[in-house]
Amino acid sequence: MTTLPAAPTPATLREPAFSRLLFADPRLAPLWLILRLYVGYEWLSAGWGKITHPAGVWVGEKAGVAVTGFLNGALGKTGGDHPDVQGWYGWFLQHVALPNAAAFSYLVAYAEVLVGVALIVGLFTGVAAFFGGVMNASYLLAGTVSTNPLLFILATWLVLGWRVAGWWGLDRWVLVRFGVSEHLAVAAAELASHRRPGDAVR
Repeated sequence: MTTLPAAPTPATLREPAFSRLLFADPRLAPLWLILRLYVGYEWLSAGWGKITHPAGVWVGEKAGVAVTGFLNGALGKTGGDHPDVQGWYGWFLQHVALPNAAAFSYLVAYAEVLVGVALIVGLFTGVAAFFGGVMNASYLLAGTVSTNPLLFILATWLVLGWRVAGWWGLDRWVLVRFGVSEHLAVAAAELASHRRPGDAVR
């Protein structure tokens, strides 16, 4: 029986040129800036509205009142042949979220603000977009549509473009500390590796 030789495992997988252009090229940073600012503004305005709510039903003495109403509304969508809220998520809402409504109230309000601020200033854009998408998915699972589908899609794009989405923001300097940068030495080495012997250096 003939055994085929095993192919060597590459250190890294090369990224297609189109994917690199779209998700890693700073020339498209203005496009990512527009998406980032829109999503960030939506989160910041939603969270700030909760924190500064005059009735104090999100944070303060009445924290949990608004969340309780939202959760009870979601639990009312768990019945029927085609429920808007699936049974497993309804169990989570009833046995985990509802008994801790006050804690979830603070969590939601401040998480929305933090995600919004991080996206607007471009700090850890991919991480902020990920948690924003988690909140969008949570609201969708609870039967709330509104702008959540659009924001979830945009959050997914921002996660994919995390290297360049914050280029016009703080990530331009912060991510360098985590090794996310294009070093001239590396580029020169790659160019030299593809140059044939005898080629003149221009």
